[in-house]
Amino acid sequence: MVMLAGVSPILLLLVLLLCRVAPSGQEPAPAQLRLVGPWGPAGGGRLEVLYQGRWGTVCDDGFDFHAATVACRQLGYTAAVTWTHSATYGQGEGPIWLDNVRCGGSEGSLAECIHNGWGTSDCHHGEDAGVVCSGQRLPSTPPEATTSAHLGEVPGLSLEEVRLKPILARAKLSMPVMEGAVEVKHNGRWRQVCDAGWTRNNSRVVCGMLGFPREKHVNTSFYRKLWNMKLKDPNSRVRCQGTEPHLARCPTQVAPPAPRQHACPRGMHAIISCLPGPAFQKGTGKGRNKTSQGKVLPVRLRAGTHAGEGRVEVLRHGQWGTVCDKQWDLAAASVVCRQLGYGTAKQALVGAQMGQGLGPIHMSKVQCTGHERSLGECRFQDAEQSGCRHEADAAVRCHVPHMDFQSQVRLAGGRSPEEGVVEVLVPVQGRLQWGAVCGAQWGLNEAMVVCRQLGLGFASHALQETWYWAGSPDAAQVVMSGVRCTGTELALQQCQRHGPVHCPSGGGRFSAGVTC
Repeated sequence: MVMLAGVSPILLLLVLLLCRVAPSGQEPAPAQLRLVGPWGPAGGGRLEVLYQGRWGTVCDDGFDFHAATVACRQLGYTAAVTWTHSATYGQGEGPIWLDNVRCGGSEGSLAECIHNGWGTSDCHHGEDAGVVCSGQRLPSTPPEATTSAHLGEVPGLSLEEVRLKPILARAKLSMPVMEGAVEVKHNGRWRQVCDAGWTRNNSRVVCGMLGFPREKHVNTSFYRKLWNMKLKDPNSRVRCQGTEPHLARCPTQVAPPAPRQHACPRGMHAIISCLPGPAFQKGTGKGRNKTSQGKVLPVRLRAGTHAGEGRVEVLRHGQWGTVCDKQWDLAAASVVCRQLGYGTAKQALVGAQMGQGLGPIHMSKVQCTGHERSLGECRFQDAEQSGCRHEADAAVRCHVPHMDFQSQVRLAGGRSPEEGVVEVLVPVQGRLQWGAVCGAQWGLNEAMVVCRQLGLGFASHALQETWYWAGSPDAAQVVMSGVRCTGTELALQQCQRHGPVHCPSGGGRFSAGVTC
């Protein structure tokens, strides 16, 4: 170090340190964030950061709920619901700006969290992180009396949840609910929707969200005579094209009524009726993967742990093969879901998130409008031209009707919640009763249905003797025998079984059991 005449070395060192750490007088602005993907306006999507004039992504290494909370608050939402990994909302482009993000949860922006440094990453875009946020998003400009936007962008209007309220007494007892008044969740309360301007395209979108492939005509005049409801909620008018996977993707007009003016001049709920897929019709549990003949390209889902999800496979040239995830989106995924008898798609998954398939890759760059009857009617390229590999196999998660199947089966006596004696709830002499399943002829197909029905994934063992597991005292009677499943049913009650119960070995130690 060069010494200056007459200056103390200690004083010189303090001056140098102060010069090094002194602020420039202008703090850098927090990096701007955005959500990209089909759900972006509704609070979910791939997380992207604007830095040095370029948008880039965030790696999922080290990303957790605290980081998601900071990101959602910075985006203007109230809170985080969850975070996603492995490019759930599709792979981004450009730089990966942040890696190993560590937040405490109280930071004002994602840039304040600990990370490797801008652009310092060993990740690829298959590891892009995403977030799902909730709560009101603060508007950047003052809202006017009438706002046209996606529902997720309307200030104070949260229409992420939709349901049908059954009106007729017999409809209240049936599962799934297929006909009723449309209700949306707004500020934590369920509210009705006015039928003024309601179209069949709107009904198609709502039915899709509820797990139904199609809508049908409903006699609204019958309901008008039966129940003349007066609505006190804002007159929300939705205009869907019928191809949207979610009501939040439809343009809407929200116009608060004038003083002393009724919010819904016609005074009527929006009533819709939906058609269930084959697997959800009464008395059936098969055929959910069947398609009509002709030009319809057969499609199936594989390796999903729950109903309505899995790797997409199509039958071409007599051989089952997969679909490449290039340009894979919710429109194409929804065509697959509807073709299989489900509703629209909740997620279009990329990067072989449901496992890698075998054999050929039949399709790539699939582009659908949303009105196609089958995936084969969409535009696509042969995968050989795109250089795809099975690491890029596409998958879907579909909206499935609420059937309450999970409450009709349980496991008892196991060492963990994933194993035990199978007990089912079935009608016995006119009333519902819990009971055991005869272990004779019990196999892995039947066990797979039970595990799926319980939401526990796949079955690893099917047991015909369960002497080391104690069943429930109220379920000692054998109420089901001769069970035969194909393995694709949604509930054990949909499988073939004996009419009158016939179980010579009796229950007890010879009751059926599973390990999921």
